[in-house]
Amino acid sequence: MPSTVNPPALTVPALDPKLSPYTGLTRAHWCAYADYLLRSAHRYGTADHANIHLPGAGSAYGPRSDSLEAFARTFLLASFRIAGDPQGTGWIAEWYAQGLDAGTNPTNPDRWPTPGELGQAKVEAASLAVGLALTRDVLWDKLPQRVQEQLITWFETVIGGEYPPINWVWFQIVVETFLASVGGRSSDEDIDAGLAIHDSLYRGHGWFADGPERAYDHYVGWAFQVYPHLWALMAPEDPRVKARKAVDGERLADFLDDAVHLVGGNGAPLIQGRSLIYRFAAAAPFWVGELSGHTRLSPGVGRRAASGMLDYFTRHGSITDDGLLSIGWHGEFAGMKQSYSGAGSPYWAAKGFLGLALPADHRVWTAVEEPLPVEAGDTRRLIAAPGWQVDGTASDGVVRIRNHGTDHANAGAAVADSPLYARLGYSTHTFPDLAPESLDNAVVMVDAGGRLTHRTGFEFLCQADLDGVQIGVSRATVNWIEPDPEGGPDHGSGAKGTATPGPEVTVVSLTRGAVELRLVRVRGTSQGKPAILRIGGWPLDAASPMVSDIRPLAGWSSPLDDAGTWQRDAPHPVGERLTIPWIGTQGAADDGDYAAVVVLAGEGTTEGTAEPAAAIRFAAAGGSGGGPGAAGGPRVADGAGQDGGRFEFADGTGVDLASALEFLSR
Repeated sequence: MPSTVNPPALTVPALDPKLSPYTGLTRAHWCAYADYLLRSAHRYGTADHANIHLPGAGSAYGPRSDSLEAFARTFLLASFRIAGDPQGTGWIAEWYAQGLDAGTNPTNPDRWPTPGELGQAKVEAASLAVGLALTRDVLWDKLPQRVQEQLITWFETVIGGEYPPINWVWFQIVVETFLASVGGRSSDEDIDAGLAIHDSLYRGHGWFADGPERAYDHYVGWAFQVYPHLWALMAPEDPRVKARKAVDGERLADFLDDAVHLVGGNGAPLIQGRSLIYRFAAAAPFWVGELSGHTRLSPGVGRRAASGMLDYFTRHGSITDDGLLSIGWHGEFAGMKQSYSGAGSPYWAAKGFLGLALPADHRVWTAVEEPLPVEAGDTRRLIAAPGWQVDGTASDGVVRIRNHGTDHANAGAAVADSPLYARLGYSTHTFPDLAPESLDNAVVMVDAGGRLTHRTGFEFLCQADLDGVQIGVSRATVNWIEPDPEGGPDHGSGAKGTATPGPEVTVVSLTRGAVELRLVRVRGTSQGKPAILRIGGWPLDAASPMVSDIRPLAGWSSPLDDAGTWQRDAPHPVGERLTIPWIGTQGAADDGDYAAVVVLAGEGTTEGTAEPAAAIRFAAAGGSGGGPGAAGGPRVADGAGQDGGRFEFADGTGVDLASALEFLSR
């Protein structure tokens, strides 16, 4: 519903380059943004404060669900603000106290649907329970007994409820733990079953899969790593909490060691996975590391990562002129809406404000910001569970992953590629093409009708670091997919449909910094219909100063004699025209080995730029030919042939051809 109240003014203090030399942001800035978001959302609240009817798109679950979602998620933000500054936030506590009463009053025709009545209410109940636990002495203890009883009755409908075996199990765990702490009913069986599912999804070194599929994304951080430690604060004397404290703490610390390498110098988290409209919720695990004491990162690095995210999104229009969070990445972009997304959904970004629950004198707020790994130097890291090889470059702050282990499916599945999971590459500076069939970081076969194959259900073969060159390998029988129009809601997986198998395609990514040498082996072309091979590079907006380049590797492999740039003249999440460079075969591809040099780099890194010293060439030698290549590209060293030599990057680092072929043959 439209608001007749003028939007509040956003007033932020001056930047503090001494305390925060990278972002300038301090705790006062975080407080200012939190209060601005709360006051702006409250303008759309009902007179009794029970529901917040934000303007914009609705979810598949209807307006009653959406208005509860907006209340609960802004309440989570409010609870962090109250917990860290109980004396200065009375206005927030009073506003939500009224809504908690009206929303659970059974005589109120505009009351909230209970978790027993509506599945989405199970999610929002967790935000309410966590918020009430964090502010118990300020809010819960001061509520009239009647309101406390109403809330208990409302929460108790989660008991015995069915929760999907994904991050949702934590919604039941925290609600029933809160119930136990305030004298309500709860079920040890529910909690134990949820903890067992949580542990069953653990994949090592701090990483969880969000369900039985290869679904690795930001839910690992903002759900699987955050809730165990909030739960521990809710029930510190629970024997289960005590028994799990060390292992949950170690898992969080391990995850943070990886997560900090997935933040770009621009402040953006890795742009990959579903629910990206939650934006700076990705900061939550860095705060919970400090909140729980389970982090190996210095407080200056942890705050740099979190504040970098807030700074990135506020600089790029994530907050509208009305002070609201839109569905989108930078500004609003309707194409990012998933079936469960409503106007209140983006407020799970509230999790990114978890640091406000820590007082102003906490070390994370008083330490001087320190550089992120990608700001301190070039980074190289293999993350085993999702099958990612991470390459960050200090010169441009770009963090890239090449992906050979994540597709939101299982090996052998024949479904359409999920744009946010199944691409060969993601970064902190590029937004994936949201179309399932795409040349975006792809190796595809193209049939006579122009349809592209999908690789989902591939086999993750291995990853390795060979003296500074990272390697990832995957193989798939690629498929043309005719999607089922009745395939179900979009929850992140690729669309189901009728699959027509194509050839077997093996992809090896040899990476160093901005450069990938992508080796492709195609087998089985004679068994199916003729198809063109195309290899796609990184997606960029046409106005971006970044460089996305792809070239064939001269002197080795079957010929790639066609090239072009695909573009879509329509808005996308970070611009107005998406472009993707590609190379391929002019005619039908035969069985063989192919090689491409794929680059994503900052401005001024290719031939012909204002910085010619940064230009790099590759050339095949030893009689194999030669030619210009992409920025940072490898060359085939002297004496190379199909049986000898090595692939060599511009700085002299390289991989023997025999070793590369061994990976291609796995």
